[in-house]
Amino acid sequence: MVHFTAFHGAANLQSSVNTDDGAGTFTLAAIYFSLILSNIFLPAVVIKWLGCKWAIAVSFIAYMPFIAAQFYPYLHTLVPAGMMVGFGGGPLWCAKCTYLSVVAEPYSKLSGISSEVLVMRFFGLFFMFYQMAQIWGNLVSSAILSSSLGESTEFLLNETVASNAASLNNMSVLTQDLGATCGVNFCNGGDVHENSNLQPPSALKIQVIAGVYLACMAAASILVAVGVDSLNRYNAGRQAASQGKSGIHLLSVTLRQLRHKYQLLLLPVIGYIGAEQAFMAADFTQAFVGCAYGISNIGYVMICFGVFNALAAPIAGALVKLTGRYPVMCTALLLNLCLLSALISWRPNPDQWLVFYGLAAIWGCADAVWLVQVNALSGILFPGNEEAAYSNFRLWEATGSVLSYASAPYLCVRTRLYILLGLLLLGFSGYTTIELMEYQAKRRHHQERNFELVSAKELER
Repeated sequence: MVHFTAFHGAANLQSSVNTDDGAGTFTLAAIYFSLILSNIFLPAVVIKWLGCKWAIAVSFIAYMPFIAAQFYPYLHTLVPAGMMVGFGGGPLWCAKCTYLSVVAEPYSKLSGISSEVLVMRFFGLFFMFYQMAQIWGNLVSSAILSSSLGESTEFLLNETVASNAASLNNMSVLTQDLGATCGVNFCNGGDVHENSNLQPPSALKIQVIAGVYLACMAAASILVAVGVDSLNRYNAGRQAASQGKSGIHLLSVTLRQLRHKYQLLLLPVIGYIGAEQAFMAADFTQAFVGCAYGISNIGYVMICFGVFNALAAPIAGALVKLTGRYPVMCTALLLNLCLLSALISWRPNPDQWLVFYGLAAIWGCADAVWLVQVNALSGILFPGNEEAAYSNFRLWEATGSVLSYASAPYLCVRTRLYILLGLLLLGFSGYTTIELMEYQAKRRHHQERNFELVSAKELER
């Protein structure tokens, strides 16, 4: 939570603050492009060398150049720093997922609760804290961006042009139709710079934000190094799929996972998760919130997203125990269908400020369900192959994100929304196929067992 307080806060501002040459969006694309490479080559190797605990602590450090680059935000500094984030992200997420899945097994023996239920619960709690980072990170950025920091030197200049600025603002309000250029009608081009809502904040404010975020990342790395137990104490007698293999063999474990039919069926929904998160971080913040409501309000809207995401994550994990997995996933599907339909039809207006927060809240609830359920499902479907399963999850999630970020400067928001809608339906179809296959397999097993019981009784007679 402390670490991603910094990363989420900085990432949410990239597309709106670092707009020169599309530096912010291309940096986000670079993060997820390197994450693809990282997920293929690094997780199993790094976890084998360092173990899950130290893989997490060291991966945190790899994120720090991205924050440091905000002090000198140009394309040639941001993109290499973003690549470092991606290289650290593969081992980080794979180690985290493996840690939670492995720890659930001994706790299941102690508590008597099914390990499948515990994995869901652990992931729900994890993503609750993970998404709370949206709250604190955006609270930091919003408080600083809304302050008068760095504006005292411009006071006299502002005073002399105040009357002219007021008249120009009044004219722009009267003449500018935000609904015609923002939201679903937003396209990256010359009109973006004519919108006063999208004017970047002062360099001093960005530097102060970056300083706070750097301190958060350093503290997070120290907390994990000092406070987290090594996985070895929970891993006794458990043979991981990657243990004792060379780097080439560890890579083949990740790639061989793609031969599993369940893994292939999960790819579209995993890609959708990456694409929808990229759309939220880049397009929703810039095209809807920043364009129509102002850059200084992005953080407040994303706080709402983080609150509902954090609340929905543990609730989604608990509901599975009562209703089963499929009804919870169907709820997420309906929420996303309503959300995407609303984004396509709505014309953003700053007077309708409550709508921005409502959309963010719905998005947070749906995103929590996808993250918790699909992450947990990867561990449930592939026991003993968690490293390969979670590596593939991050790989294809990153693929969805990088394609979304890379296409952002070239595709209008309307087109991107229709692509998201199609990917959502395709992904849910693949997930539904898995549930049907699992249901049929359990039904066959139940029938075979009943047949064996009947045969045993006949023999007794």
